[in-house]
Amino acid sequence: MTGRVVTVFGGTGFLGRRVVDHLRQHGFFVRIASRHARRSRDLFGPDGAQVQSVEADIRDPHAVAEALAGAFAAVNAVSLYVERGAETFHAVHVEAGRRLAARAQQGGVERLVQVSGIGADPASPSLYVRKRGEGERAVRTAFADALVVRPAVMFAPDDSFLNTILALLRKLPILPMFGRGLTRLQPAYVGDVAEAIAGALARTDRRPVTFELGGPRIYSYEELLRTVAREAGLEARLVPMPFAAWEALAAVAEMLPNPPVTRNQIELMQVDTVASPGMPGFAELGILPRPLEDVLRDMLARGARES
Repeated sequence: MTGRVVTVFGGTGFLGRRVVDHLRQHGFFVRIASRHARRSRDLFGPDGAQVQSVEADIRDPHAVAEALAGAFAAVNAVSLYVERGAETFHAVHVEAGRRLAARAQQGGVERLVQVSGIGADPASPSLYVRKRGEGERAVRTAFADALVVRPAVMFAPDDSFLNTILALLRKLPILPMFGRGLTRLQPAYVGDVAEAIAGALARTDRRPVTFELGGPRIYSYEELLRTVAREAGLEARLVPMPFAAWEALAAVAEMLPNPPVTRNQIELMQVDTVASPGMPGFAELGILPRPLEDVLRDMLARGARES
């Protein structure tokens, strides 16, 4: 084993697997902690000189302690979007985050990154947003120097964000918008967020900084839909749909194994997710964020070649 060890919880997820790749590029040895070590090995190959896969549920204190043993740093990239049984927002984002941070502090881990989200607020009326905010506070209470990373909505060629919008624009004669389409978003490329996390851990600065990571352009939701449609050569026939109707639809959809929309997503779409001008972000980490249009063009070109 070479290099300093960074344990990534949630290292097989949408963001987590990119974090693993970028940490390796920075010369770290990465211990990927997930509930399914086999999936980790399918993604990253067998254990080797720069990577190790371990089975660990973030809610299991013993497994967390083992995964953190000897680590220089840890990244908590575990997220939950739909509550099911014992998997609640409080259990995952608050309690598990607190235990991980406390164990990291006790075990001599030098750096800790807590992945949260823009808008996280312990006083929010949204349960999801509130628990994200409480999770940040719990982590900082247990590990005072923790770095908090708050990404905006993230996109990539294999995401469920742009791909869903494209699929709906292609299939539906009329696309219902969230409300009147006025909510503002600042989408960030997932690879840039992963590089921000890796770069923050590579810095010698140990202050408890909170980074808000938004992309290079702010869109209204309607502008975003029209941008995607224009790049894909599609006509955007958009119609406003009240949030109350979306919430009723989401309540039914959540009964499905993989719901296409959830009430938490509806709540989030009622609030602007834009980086605060006074908060550190990509610029402080020397990263020029990639425009959504560039990634979208690559996606469309790849799709055209494969069809």
